[in-house]
Amino acid sequence: MATMIVAIPLFDKDMTVKAYRLCDHNTAAVLDTKRDFRGKTQEYYLPVLEIINKVGIEPFAVDKPLFVDVSRFHVLTGMHVNTNIPESKLVLTLPANIEVDSKILMGLEGLKDCGYSIALDGYPGEEATSRIMSFLDYIMLDYGDKNFYKNFEAIRKDEPNKQIIVANLPSIESYEKLAKVKQTLFSGTFYKNPITSGNKEISPLKVNALKLMKEINEDDFDLATIASTIERDPALSISLLKFINSPAVGLKSKVSSINNAVALLGQKEVRRWATITISMGISTDKPGEVSKLSLVRAKFAENLAPIFELGVFQNSLFMTGLFSILDIILDKPMEEAINEVAVDRIVKEMLVKGTGSLSRVMNLIYAYERADWNKVSITVMQENINGEQVGDAFIDAIVWYHNLLTAIDEHVSEV
Repeated sequence: MATMIVAIPLFDKDMTVKAYRLCDHNTAAVLDTKRDFRGKTQEYYLPVLEIINKVGIEPFAVDKPLFVDVSRFHVLTGMHVNTNIPESKLVLTLPANIEVDSKILMGLEGLKDCGYSIALDGYPGEEATSRIMSFLDYIMLDYGDKNFYKNFEAIRKDEPNKQIIVANLPSIESYEKLAKVKQTLFSGTFYKNPITSGNKEISPLKVNALKLMKEINEDDFDLATIASTIERDPALSISLLKFINSPAVGLKSKVSSINNAVALLGQKEVRRWATITISMGISTDKPGEVSKLSLVRAKFAENLAPIFELGVFQNSLFMTGLFSILDIILDKPMEEAINEVAVDRIVKEMLVKGTGSLSRVMNLIYAYERADWNKVSITVMQENINGEQVGDAFIDAIVWYHNLLTAIDEHVSEV
């Protein structure tokens, strides 16, 4: 059964990701169809766990807990699924309107004994639902709910040991206001809001990196000049030599010269390597999820190019995804930030104005990463594309990012 899947980060008060919430969508589902009203086949098993079994839990959550939505059926059956995921890695998330009876209470007790953590997606208002409170580790509250503050304060007062998760937090201002509260996690778009004002000075390290970025994105840059620039930066030199000698490149003999490495890779691969390396480097003063978001968007956009019949724009789509949060990284409005790098006209048109042929792909990506499945489904239908291919394109992107990060970590540990 075709499933779209995305992991939403949950941040703490220090803007550190502490967990992820897995959101999924059946590509054949009708708009606005909720999990509990799907067909019985989908009710009896969790397709998301099959995907995780296939690619591993690490691309979705690394070493963090992963929140997974479950139904009454899964509780009653004790989560007897064919999974190799450790129980301690999963937080089973129940709907707030779950029917509570003695069977459910017994099932929850069994799950807790197995080592699972339990979350409730919503405020437990009904008396019957409140009977499960002793089994809960987390309670999720939607920031957009009209009773949010009332419910938030009630939980803090009556259940101080429960960790609250504030979902759909829209702005950094709302985050900063609530981040003072202990035992609270946050999800939403607050950490990737565009910069609309300000003209901060860019740090010298970012200036040098952006200078190299401009050079490598010229139509026909000089490899010798690029090699000379890289040689003057120890971190870039080490990174390039580690990359050129890695199994991913597959050379038979070891390369120890920057000039030789650049010559062997050629313009296209040097551009790709440097763009990724620099992009990760200039965002080190931002939440780690910002760098991840940038790179996953880049690969996802590149993967979607042939699906949208935009194969000729694959590289442009990669660059669009990569630079889609350049305003956040540089603390400048996008119109100013994009002038710090060299990009195609169509990339600039998309990032500054949100228009052009690439906007079809990027708008789908923006909806996908916030699990706006209605909008994703509408786009899939309008574009007459295959929803399953879209889901596969995203999974490939997060696996690619995880492998990239693993390779970088291994190289750092070897230095």
